[in-house]
Amino acid sequence: MPQILIRNAEIVVTMDGTRRELAGASVLIENGAIKQMGPGLTAPNAEVIDASGCVVTPGLVNTHHHLYQSLTRAVPGGQDALLFGWLKTLYPIWARYMPEDMHVSTQLGLAELALSGCTMSSDHLYLYPNGSRLDDTIHAARELGLRFHATRGAMSIGESKGGLPPDALVEDETAILNDSIRVIDAFHDPSPGAMTRVALAPCSPFSVSRELMRDAALLARDKGVMLHTHLAENDEDIAYSLAQFGVRPGQYAEDLGWTGPDVWHAHCVKLDAAEIALFAHTKTGVAHCPCSNCRLGSGIAPVRAMRDAGVPLGLGVDGSASNDAGDLIGEARQAMLMQRVANGADAMSAREALEIATLGGATVLGRAEELGSIEPGKRADLAIWDLRALAAAGSWDPVAALVLCGPHRVRHLLVEGRAVVRDGRITTLDEAALAQSARRATMRLIG
Repeated sequence: MPQILIRNAEIVVTMDGTRRELAGASVLIENGAIKQMGPGLTAPNAEVIDASGCVVTPGLVNTHHHLYQSLTRAVPGGQDALLFGWLKTLYPIWARYMPEDMHVSTQLGLAELALSGCTMSSDHLYLYPNGSRLDDTIHAARELGLRFHATRGAMSIGESKGGLPPDALVEDETAILNDSIRVIDAFHDPSPGAMTRVALAPCSPFSVSRELMRDAALLARDKGVMLHTHLAENDEDIAYSLAQFGVRPGQYAEDLGWTGPDVWHAHCVKLDAAEIALFAHTKTGVAHCPCSNCRLGSGIAPVRAMRDAGVPLGLGVDGSASNDAGDLIGEARQAMLMQRVANGADAMSAREALEIATLGGATVLGRAEELGSIEPGKRADLAIWDLRALAAAGSWDPVAALVLCGPHRVRHLLVEGRAVVRDGRITTLDEAALAQSARRATMRLIG
């Protein structure tokens, strides 16, 4: 792979240990890694990317998504529903998905994320109708070129056993564990710089048994992979946990081995002070999804308290059926604004929100040693933002502008040193053709 020189950026936002911001700097990339950064760098044989008038940041990291939902945006029956009613509206639609729908929805969601500065995304796929497999999403991500943390989700308690999902969408727990072993063995890459990793992710405490939660944790540790689920998302979630298990969600997680640096939970809107202390002590991660939390009326997560306590925290756009967009830099802005609503205008700065979106996400996904900051030796996952765009015109602080006003679309995006976005366009697929394929799939689902 040839050298790449990102030359003469207005600011390089390193997110290193001292959070340096380098004015007039360049970044030299070699073999997919950052070799050097600073002013006046030269590399006679390198491919040059002119970053004049641009801010360079680490690639943003999305720690929670349901990419299959990209085909079910703005569904009328779910537009104004709370979480449980929203799910009951959408389950019958998702039951009609085919493997090709999983593929196109994954590419649609990842392309949208890439244009918003994201270089690495997790995905929580917990239903497998009509022969769909996790493989469909992994192949789609590889074609697009983003770093991908696929999670083998699952639901095992259907309506006939008191669960929320229809019986047609749940699986036998032995089959779930066997397929989890299959996908880990087939796709998980534990090596540094890995493009694909796999985690285990039973959907939620109200859609799987206590036994599956425990067995998934044991299997994940045996295989050396991470764990992910939804937790403490809203008041209904807390009430269910107290009624069914006699404890709050944090204690339920702790009892079943679902705390530790190899675990991250989505939402956590309703964690109390004791649960926050537990997560901080055990370094259990949280995927904060502010837009989805607003859309479903779940509440404002205690992000300020979690950050102050030392809970590892990243951002997630969540599924497009509950957001309904996949704009990760916009999610950083929303996170900042919601903490200000809850705690005052000085509760979170634009730079802290950007840190959560980059280094924070890499930490939550266990990749901070190699991603999340711009430092020599780290992988070359970089977002280049053009401040000459209208959205940033008139801004006095180019770094804060990324969160406060824009731009919200990257000029260039590099993953492992490869251009996934160049001049504002996806390089690895035809955007118009993808949009057309997604429309056709959506019309079939509508029927």
